[in-house]
Amino acid sequence: MKIKNIIDCLEELAPLYLQESYDNSGLIVGSEESKISSVLISIDCTEEVLNEAISNKCNLIITHHPIVFSEIKKLSGNSYVERILIKAIKNDIAIYALHTNLDNIFNGVNIAIANKIELNNIKILRPKKDVLRQLVVYCPYKSANSLKEALFDAGAGAIGDYTRCSFSSSGKGTFKAGKNTSPYVGKKEELHTEEEEKIEVVYPKYKEKDIVNAMYLNHPYEEIAFQIYLIDNVYEKVGSGMLGSLPNKQNSKIFLDSLKDIFSVKMIRCSSIIKEEIQKIAICGGSGSFLIEDAKKAGADMFITSDIKYHQFFDAGDKMILVDIGHYESEQFTKDLIFDLLSKKFTNFAILLSKVNTNPINYL
Repeated sequence: MKIKNIIDCLEELAPLYLQESYDNSGLIVGSEESKISSVLISIDCTEEVLNEAISNKCNLIITHHPIVFSEIKKLSGNSYVERILIKAIKNDIAIYALHTNLDNIFNGVNIAIANKIELNNIKILRPKKDVLRQLVVYCPYKSANSLKEALFDAGAGAIGDYTRCSFSSSGKGTFKAGKNTSPYVGKKEELHTEEEEKIEVVYPKYKEKDIVNAMYLNHPYEEIAFQIYLIDNVYEKVGSGMLGSLPNKQNSKIFLDSLKDIFSVKMIRCSSIIKEEIQKIAICGGSGSFLIEDAKKAGADMFITSDIKYHQFFDAGDKMILVDIGHYESEQFTKDLIFDLLSKKFTNFAILLSKVNTNPINYL
């Protein structure tokens, strides 16, 4: 099997288009065309993880955090990043990262946290813009239904939890086929009028290639009249953080104690316990302090994330409890998420979970 087969599976779940502008998700070391025999999954790629891959004869490491964030001008081995890259190349080991693209999907990092703390009525806390597009295409009546079905199958027409959504209107299209054409209807060099259906469907940008290909494959015309528009609407299924509710109200201090067990932490940093009971919870795996105001506006009783700075704890005010459970701790279940996805897809392939705790922070 080739690395490309693994990448296609991962990017069908978490398209690279959804990563943040500062990120470096994707294949960092290696070629998509290289053959692989086994995969190792980790949160980070450290020297210890690389040695683990070598010991287990894994020639692909999949991590959550990219080993390379900023540009590298030299490979002299003077930093741990340079040493890992050199050693990975020498041992023919590829490295792939799923970072903010996995953070930003509904069934990604945050759903793993939401499931662990048993949240219900889950939705994206800050949905993304600049994701949705609209395709408008004109088609003869008798081919319209089959074309719509092909567009739906390719991923168009999903609005929230509704699928196969479209809008159609009727009209008359005109054209004059040139002498070197092969018109589906009408005659060469004669003006023709055809009863047509105008089909409009919405889709996420990262599915555009498949949808446009489906249009070309299933439209009867030799030349297709269509337009693609950028839509400013937010896409509710993609974005940062999550919001949900506990099944019942819980005592705040008891709930915080339960978080220690769930996330295997000795301590939790939090703002003042200004609410004795909580139910509405906002979460964000990794560094989520940029969502503090979003969580407050959403009416969250508590916001669970990590990497909160000293002064940001004041931002919680008297509206909610701000909780920092640690960066690695909040994302530790991501390994299992990736493992489950690949194990279901590739049933006869060696997929290993790293046994290395890559958390660089220790508590004494």
